[in-house]
Amino acid sequence: MSLGAAITLTLGTAVAEAHARLAAVGIDSPRREARLLVSLASGLDAAAIVGYPERPLPAAAESRLRDLVARRASREPLSRIAGRREFWSLEFALSPDTLDPRPDSETLVAAVLERLPDRQVPLRIVDFGTGTGCLLLALLTELPQATGIGIDIAPGACAVARQNAAAMCLEKRAFFMVGAWGAALSGRLDVAVANPPYIPTEDIAQLEPEVARHDPWRALDGGADGLAAHRELAPHLRRLLDASGLAVVEVGAGQAAQAADIYRAAGLDETGRHRDLRSVERCLVLAPQR
Repeated sequence: MSLGAAITLTLGTAVAEAHARLAAVGIDSPRREARLLVSLASGLDAAAIVGYPERPLPAAAESRLRDLVARRASREPLSRIAGRREFWSLEFALSPDTLDPRPDSETLVAAVLERLPDRQVPLRIVDFGTGTGCLLLALLTELPQATGIGIDIAPGACAVARQNAAAMCLEKRAFFMVGAWGAALSGRLDVAVANPPYIPTEDIAQLEPEVARHDPWRALDGGADGLAAHRELAPHLRRLLDASGLAVVEVGAGQAAQAADIYRAAGLDETGRHRDLRSVERCLVLAPQR
């Protein structure tokens, strides 16, 4: 592309050239992403870019745009380039230690809220494998009397989650700790959520490059059959959940029945399944057996 040429680029031309580069490598929605990259490079909002295409691209933004387009053309996700991702209408900072939150996981938040008729109850929530803290923090925005703990094996993920909690003014109700599942926890929980790794090991390399190359491997790798993390998590959930508590766990496509069997053997009954926007069975709702 000619982004480095001596002639000053207009915003419209910059978008067109970025669009052509992204389309050539098969990026979905290349024009939308081109506009977002121009916005990132220039500091201008989308309305200015769309409404005033004849305006010159600030000279200082040209080299930055060239770099951003090259990164996206190499299949680095736009969210990683921007360093943030929207989830449940909230903005979350990302890092190499965190999974990139995706809309499918919003299904878990909706499943929890559906089962809580009174959102003013002072609930105790735990988010296993918290990553950015997206599940816990989304729930706390909807449950003003609740408090929660996010647990992750990666110290860097916990640091990012704390940063996100502070940005949302939730740092007094959200706490984060490094650990393996519920090993360091005691007491009783009202709600548990988890998005454990569930991709079979041999399938990871076949995922789209945005995932396989940029999400942390240990947040993806679910062992030979994709269910290893569920086997580890199940006894912790059974030990920690209050008798009237509930757990909502994310599962991979086609895994719901097998995962439900694992939790049932650990003493948790499946009380529901929820599908994501693509109609994939995305999460199980679990309760302690009585």
